[in-house]
Amino acid sequence: MRARFEPGASVVVARAPGRLDVMGGIADYSGSLVLQRPIAEATWVAVQPIDRPVLDILSIGRPPCTVPIETLAPSGRPVSYEAARQLFSGDTHWAAYVAGTFLVLARERGLTLKGVQVVIDSNVPQGKGVSSSAAIETATMQAASAAFGIEIDPLDIALLCQKAENLVAGAPCGVMDQMTCVFGERDHLLALLCQPADMQPSVPVPADIEFWGLDSGERHAVGGSDYGAVRTGAFMGLRILNEHARVPLDYLANIAPVEFERELAPLLPEEISGDDFLGRYGGTSDTVTDVKPGCRYRVKAPASHPVYERQRAESFRQLLLAAPDEERRIRLGALMYESHAGYVACGLGSSGTDRLVELVRSEGPAAGLYGARITGGGSGGTVAVIGRKDAAAAIARLADAYERATGYRPHVFSGSSPGAKSLGVQSITVS
Repeated sequence: MRARFEPGASVVVARAPGRLDVMGGIADYSGSLVLQRPIAEATWVAVQPIDRPVLDILSIGRPPCTVPIETLAPSGRPVSYEAARQLFSGDTHWAAYVAGTFLVLARERGLTLKGVQVVIDSNVPQGKGVSSSAAIETATMQAASAAFGIEIDPLDIALLCQKAENLVAGAPCGVMDQMTCVFGERDHLLALLCQPADMQPSVPVPADIEFWGLDSGERHAVGGSDYGAVRTGAFMGLRILNEHARVPLDYLANIAPVEFERELAPLLPEEISGDDFLGRYGGTSDTVTDVKPGCRYRVKAPASHPVYERQRAESFRQLLLAAPDEERRIRLGALMYESHAGYVACGLGSSGTDRLVELVRSEGPAAGLYGARITGGGSGGTVAVIGRKDAAAAIARLADAYERATGYRPHVFSGSSPGAKSLGVQSITVS
């Protein structure tokens, strides 16, 4: 990699892991507690200021992307987020996750955009629901801020990277991915109450328990229409409930399940057209999705899911901290199966992820496997599995069975590593 940089100038390097969504997932944008494990796979980003007036981006294994600084900042003034979003499409869309971090630094932190070379090397698989995009963003922003002498609190790195993903890459993600990539601890679950980003004490993974991720081979994309429609439906539900609430509701996840079932669920339609909703309610409070006329949206299932998901996540955390026994492992697994069913009800399941969950169920506690759920934005991607430490053989059998059934060999995620905050940055002078 050294040969890719200009000699005589320093290069700043940062690293951020991907993440395995153990509990919480799509309920993050509705204010739920989420539990996230940083994975062993990670992204390395190296940033070097250069004299040429370009943003030169090279991701190992991809064609390079070069963006003139004048395009991002004509006459020295950074373009709007909307204008930047139009610059990256098709084969170059991946570069939006990198260029977006520089534009956010320019617009929010006063960075003067100038020539820079960025080289990315990652073994976080893309499109598998393990936050490859957040790993790139957070490592890039950490390296870039250090390279240009901008001091940023780690929390702000996560929040600014979410802004880049929402407004430049056009993916309406919540903040849990970026927070895990920054703050994750090895062999712990990051505990985050997404209101919007309340860090709570991390949860150590107990000695009797292991988590794995199995990739279904079906591509996951946060920017996909299914995820966006479900998010929109959840905010439509919140808007409808606020028409009837005695006090304003801030987050769906703050509603008690008993109150929801007794008073609020009957107020929600199963689905509604965008035209009808806009005519009656005008819009939602979400800043990164829009209700589209001519589309129909599920409302009841997307609005219900975070109500129950927060309760599941809270119970999951309490069980992880309790004394180890078989009953505890069974209850943890049941919560993951319930979470998966909630995704399916929202329309975010897929044939591959459903098959993996059923394979885990068929192995069962006798083989040391207790539960599984689709992760992240759903509609493909990776399934998280909970089991005993000694259940690696069962995971291998499960991967074999999936390959026989589908012809696709799942990537197995195992192990964890620390987030970007723990490792900081390293500066190297290229000779």
